Amino acid sequence: MTDTYARTTSTWRNWAGNVTARPARVASPASVDELAEVLRRASEDGLTVKPVGTGHSFTATAATDGVLIRPDLLTGIRDIDRSAMTVTVEAGTPLKRLNAALAREGLSLTNMGDIMEQTVAGATSTGTHGTGRDSASIAAQIRALELVTADGTVLRCSADENPDVFAAARIGLGALGVVTAVTFAVEPVFLLTAREEPMTFDRVTADFGQLVAENEHFEFYWFPHTGNCNTKRNNRSAGPADPPGRISGWIEDELLSNGVFQVACSVGRVLPGAIPSLARISSRALSARTYTDIPYKVFTSPRRVRFVEMEYALPREAAVEALRELKAMVERSPLRISFPVEVRTAPADDIALSTASGRESAYIAVHLYRGTPYQAYFTAVERIMTAHEGRPHWGKIHTRDSAYLAGAYPRFGEFTAVRDRLDPDRLFANDYLRRVLGD
Repeated sequence: MTDTYARTTSTWRNWAGNVTARPARVASPASVDELAEVLRRASEDGLTVKPVGTGHSFTATAATDGVLIRPDLLTGIRDIDRSAMTVTVEAGTPLKRLNAALAREGLSLTNMGDIMEQTVAGATSTGTHGTGRDSASIAAQIRALELVTADGTVLRCSADENPDVFAAARIGLGALGVVTAVTFAVEPVFLLTAREEPMTFDRVTADFGQLVAENEHFEFYWFPHTGNCNTKRNNRSAGPADPPGRISGWIEDELLSNGVFQVACSVGRVLPGAIPSLARISSRALSARTYTDIPYKVFTSPRRVRFVEMEYALPREAAVEALRELKAMVERSPLRISFPVEVRTAPADDIALSTASGRESAYIAVHLYRGTPYQAYFTAVERIMTAHEGRPHWGKIHTRDSAYLAGAYPRFGEFTAVRDRLDPDRLFANDYLRRVLGD
C-alpha cells in the first residue's frame, strides 16, 4: 500500500469554522483496496472512521477523533455510458470538476445546488439540493453507487442490486460505509434562461404556488427588516446562449453579491444597529437581469462570504405560512439579521432519509455571518419549522435528535435497520450520528 496513512496532530475545520476535530490519523487511500485496508486497521486499533469532503456541512457529520479519510486521490470519471445516459465518477471528485468534464462531453446533470465546491460523496450523502418543480436533489439523480462497508466488503447497489441499501445509501450520512463511486443519470447538455427580478415579500408569498407551478426552477431570497425579495426563475431555453457580460456579471456576482456584501456583513457584526439600513440598501442593489447559459453556470454561483446556516424542509403547502411567521418573529424581536432568507422547492422522492422523502417540499434556509452569535435566531426559527413538521437538512445546523427524526421520517426505521446490518459495531459512528440516528 502507498503511504496513505499518517499520524496527525493537526486540527480539521469545516468551511464555516464552526466545527473542529482532532483525528488520531488521516488516510488518503488511492484505491478501493487501500480504503478497505484502512478500515481493517482502524477496526483492529479500536478507532472510528469518518470520510470528509470539502467541509461545507455546518454539522459535525464528518468529525472524528479516530481516522479521518480524505478522498483527494479518489477522483475522476470512471465511465460514461451514452446508451444508458449515465456517468460513473469517483466519490472524491469535486462537483465543479464533474460539471466542467460533463460539459466538455456535451452532457449535464438535470439539477444541482447553488454551489459546486463539494465532493460528489459529500454532497449526495448529506442531501444537497437545488430548487425544482419536477427535478429533485443531486442524490435523486443517482442510479448506482459503490460502498465499502465496515468489514471491507465492496458493495454495489442500485434499484436492481442490493435495493434496500440503495434506498438508504444515496443519502447515507456516512453512517453505512464509505462511498467510493457514484453513477448519475445525465442528459445532453441544454440551455437555461435565468430571469432574476426584485419582487415584494407580499407579492411573492401571495403568488408562491403559481410561481412554482409556472417555472421549472423557482427560488427567492427575502431580506429581513425589509419587504423586499429577489426572485430567480430558471427555465429551459432553445437558445441562443446569452451569458452575462464579463463586466456586468462581475458587478452582480462578485462586486455586489460578494465584495460589497462582505463589507456590509463586517459592518453589521460590529454595529448591529446598522443592519436594517444596510438590508434596505442591499435589497435594492441587485437589479433585474436575464441571461441564458449551460446549466451549471446558471444553477451555481460563487459564495465567498462565509456564514453558518440552518435549513428546514417543510410540506410545500406550509411554506408561506411558516415564512410569514418567521418575518413576524424577526419584526417583533431585537434580532438584527444581515443575511437574506432563501426559499426553494423540490418534488417528492423515494430516498429513505431525503428531506423530500415521500412529500413535495419547500426549503427555508436562514444564515448568519460567520462569527456572529446565531443561537437565538436559529432557535426561534427552529421552533417555527418544527411546528410545521419540518425536517432539518442533515448538513446544516439544527438541534433535532433521533426521537424527533423517527417521527418526521416514515422510513427512519428502514434506514437504521440497514445501518445495524452494515455497521453493527459502529465503525462509522460519531457524536452527531449518535444524536440523529440513535445508537
